[in-house]
Amino acid sequence: MASPILPSLGLGSGINTSSIVDALVAAEKQPKQAQITRQLNSNTASISAIGTLTSALSAYQASLDKLKSSTSPAFLAFAATSSDTKFVTATASNTAVSGTYAIEVGSLATASKIASKPLGIGTAITAGQLTISQGSGASQVDYTVDIGSGATLQSVRDSINSTLQSKGITANIINDGTDSRLVLSSTTTGANSDLSTSGIPELIIDGTSKMTGSGGGYINALAADAAFTVDGMSMTSKSNTVDQAISGLSFNLVAAGSSTVTVGTNTDGLKTSVQSFVDAYNNLIKTINTLTKTTEDADGKLTKTAPLTGDASVRGLLSSLRNELVVPASGGNGQLKVLSQLGINTVQADGTLEFNSTTFTSALTDKKLGSEIQNLFNANDGLLSRMSNAIAPYTGSDGIFASRSKTLEATKKSLATQQANLDVRITNLTASLSKKYNAMDALVGKLKATASNITSMFDAMNAQKANS
Repeated sequence: MASPILPSLGLGSGINTSSIVDALVAAEKQPKQAQITRQLNSNTASISAIGTLTSALSAYQASLDKLKSSTSPAFLAFAATSSDTKFVTATASNTAVSGTYAIEVGSLATASKIASKPLGIGTAITAGQLTISQGSGASQVDYTVDIGSGATLQSVRDSINSTLQSKGITANIINDGTDSRLVLSSTTTGANSDLSTSGIPELIIDGTSKMTGSGGGYINALAADAAFTVDGMSMTSKSNTVDQAISGLSFNLVAAGSSTVTVGTNTDGLKTSVQSFVDAYNNLIKTINTLTKTTEDADGKLTKTAPLTGDASVRGLLSSLRNELVVPASGGNGQLKVLSQLGINTVQADGTLEFNSTTFTSALTDKKLGSEIQNLFNANDGLLSRMSNAIAPYTGSDGIFASRSKTLEATKKSLATQQANLDVRITNLTASLSKKYNAMDALVGKLKATASNITSMFDAMNAQKANS
């Protein structure tokens, strides 16, 4: 560190006082600076490692959630394909039976849509309670909407939507350029689900009568059941999603027309699902291995460690994950109990899983274990749920690694404070030593000047004596 006060050589003494100050300051600073730098590098590496591991755990949890999805279920033993998805789409469950089914859609299930009588744009709406009824007889359901004074069609529409939209009933306004009608729609399909209104004179609608030019009523047609046939047998359904007609098979009626639905063993789908789990698990393990690995020289001596080498929390996480891999499946009377029956084994030296497709195919074709795979993975206490529970203590805003991150960040701030304090102390020390050596240099300079003067005087006296 160059002195901010003295040049490289003392003007008075001729001694390099800057080098002396630099050496003294360096001797004072180096031990503490080395400690701070070492701790800061370790802290920074640990923060990065915890962040990487947290991201890997989040990715693993996302993969588990995808495999547990109820809307796009994985591990289905059977697959259903439709010859024409413009008319019918289908999904098979684990209770399905292989076969083909001819489905002809005659008409789709429809919902109720009604409109009020024509009203002038400036028509005042009577205050009170509007009753909206759906269905009739024992199945009728009534909803009420409060209509305040000074209401307009727009405010009535908004009141209905804010009150009943969650019930599947919505309102809008249609204007023909002269008059307006309040239009009510329902998402509930099937016969006897028609809407009607009462309670407000201007908005009374008989949902069983067709709308006319001057009166309200249903638009186009009453709500109706879907009509279709399965292998020639006539059936109806209140919904366009049918899950009771064929055991283990759910199909959606899309439009009038014919399609053949084929149900067969879902070999490819099951293999893809199992491979997805194996890949997700292996990606997490590989990340952990990278963050905990050690490097040895040719003699087996440790030369380098990763940021989380020997970390107790990581060891606990790995232990929890590995334990879940060997827990036998519970529930049911099936033969499939452990992952090894599907060709999934922990035989890799790095702890990752190996997936043997030959063993897996044999489990499906020879041992007929396909229908049991979903229970092994997706039961309430299946592998996916247990894995989620195993990593839960380590993730989240109050998890183990989140707490570690907070501690590391606090340490980082402490080290920054220590560095700032050291810099101030070194600056003050440099100034103090420079002042002292500057004073010394000035004193030496004066002494040298005095000595030079005395020498000159004696030389002059000697010269005068010699000349006399």
